[in-house]
Amino acid sequence: MEKNLERAKANMLSREGILSKYACKSYDAILLKKDKEDIRPVFFRDIDRIIHSLGYTRYIDKTQVFSFTKNDHITHRVLHVQLVSKIARTIGRSLKLNEDLIEAIALGHDVGHSPFGHKGEKYLNDLCIKENIGYFCHNGQSVRVLNKLEKLNISLQTLDGILAHNGEILINKYKYNKDKNEEDFTIDLFNVFHEKDYSKKIIPMTLEASVVRLSDIIAYVGRDIEDSIKIGVVKRGDIPEDITRVLGKNNSKIVDTLIKDIIINSFDKPYLTFSEEIFEALMKLKDWNYKYIYASSEANKHQDIIKELFYELYYCYLKKAEYFDSKKNLTQSEKNLYYFIKEKDNDTDIKRALIDYMAGQTDQYFLNECVENIREIDIEDLYN
Repeated sequence: MEKNLERAKANMLSREGILSKYACKSYDAILLKKDKEDIRPVFFRDIDRIIHSLGYTRYIDKTQVFSFTKNDHITHRVLHVQLVSKIARTIGRSLKLNEDLIEAIALGHDVGHSPFGHKGEKYLNDLCIKENIGYFCHNGQSVRVLNKLEKLNISLQTLDGILAHNGEILINKYKYNKDKNEEDFTIDLFNVFHEKDYSKKIIPMTLEASVVRLSDIIAYVGRDIEDSIKIGVVKRGDIPEDITRVLGKNNSKIVDTLIKDIIINSFDKPYLTFSEEIFEALMKLKDWNYKYIYASSEANKHQDIIKELFYELYYCYLKKAEYFDSKKNLTQSEKNLYYFIKEKDNDTDIKRALIDYMAGQTDQYFLNECVENIREIDIEDLYN
């Protein structure tokens, strides 16, 4: 029996013998605390732990771009991370990198994202600044969810890849630092919450993390166009010809073009890069998306209300947290908040705990909390 388990473990690791010299092997995996023996390689086990996490479950109702649109075919956060994973694994397999590590990073990279996408992230960051508790960024929060709030013992390489991802930054040479260690990671993690825009400076410790970082952009840049066309924000013919001539006119062609270009130009290299023509076209497309999609009225629908609600709900929670110990007959909403605060680590400030609590909420849960705790709003009317 024991011998068969050892064979099974060896089988799971056997394909790593063909990996590139730039790949991160499973035997290089670093755990921040001891763990029991398992037939699964560490990064493979990371994947399982992430998809069974509460943070992963809550992807199902978190905004990608459009929050108040009644269309079942619009991308939500849960689909986005799967698209990132598939694209990254395609690139990773072609370059003989560790697909398990790539998938773990991709599936976990957004578990710290707030309700209402990047707008919600900005509101939480503004609250952190106002309350003098540092900053909020979803990549750092993703690590916080997996490592501190859910205590899942995810490998250092996976956590570092999640921390280092930043889909808003497009560069034409994605490098990694193979000498980066646990101390360096700890410093990076501290700094993202205490230094403005620090996440833009982070260089990951693996090439697999760089694959996920650029795959994040590939996954959303064309898909967001398709969503926008579905709901009438833009028309396909609006995209400039100098972009479509190089990248293609639809998401399928854009993804295909970008993946192939990265593979061709990055093969057997210790970094990832696009050709100059493709990179220039991608930069133009990303800028076009920001101007005509992310700045559109539909993408910013009801954000004046949502911003107010973020502030009101936070200060309502803060007030309630002061008298929980003396209050009986709590509502279910208050019980959820009470037990979340009660289970926080001693080194976590109450204000940071409330930011954690709000960041973990889905769009619908957030709105329901607003109705129950601060003021009556017609949720159905927001979608009309």
